[in-house]
Amino acid sequence: MTSAANNIPNIVVVGGGAGGLELVTKLGRKLGKKGKANITLVDSTHTHIWKPLLHEVAAGTLDSHEDEIEYLAQAMCSGFRFRLGKMDGLDRENKQISVAPTYNGNSEEIIPRRSFDYDYLIVAVGSVSHDFGIKGVSEHCLFLDTISQAETFQTQLLEAYLRAHTQDKPLDEGQLDIAIVGAGATGVELSAQLH
Repeated sequence: MTSAANNIPNIVVVGGGAGGLELVTKLGRKLGKKGKANITLVDSTHTHIWKPLLHEVAAGTLDSHEDEIEYLAQAMCSGFRFRLGKMDGLDRENKQISVAPTYNGNSEEIIPRRSFDYDYLIVAVGSVSHDFGIKGVSEHCLFLDTISQAETFQTQLLEAYLRAHTQDKPLDEGQLDIAIVGAGATGVELSAQLH
């Protein structure tokens, strides 16, 4: 809700993908830096990478750290606030979102559950890969929606190559075969990178 002390609106953007990050950056520069609005970005990760580059990370032809944008650094330069966490609730009547606790790699809570008031809420969470209803895809495939998924693919691919090329016997048939489900931009570009 509008900050009572100064009557400044709270604008909350959930999702720091291409659309969400561009929006908070522009709003921050136009309104946040001038004190005309409180702009807040909520995202479940620390960094942004342009999603169409994930196939390059997966193939090992791009170091994701070279193209990542740190949300905190972008926020400081652009006049918005960044809050790490995943939105898990929306109270439209009270104009408030809730954000789940954040845990470290040891499952220790590092940021407790929080709530954020808003006057304007933009949900820009983007898209996720689809399994097309093909049996076995969701259980056996790796998806390329996040940096961590792309890095997992790249690590597993590299490990498979290393195992195959250091074994004492010839390659088994299909040992290094990769099946890609879907012929959208990501699937086509990943297959081209791997070829």
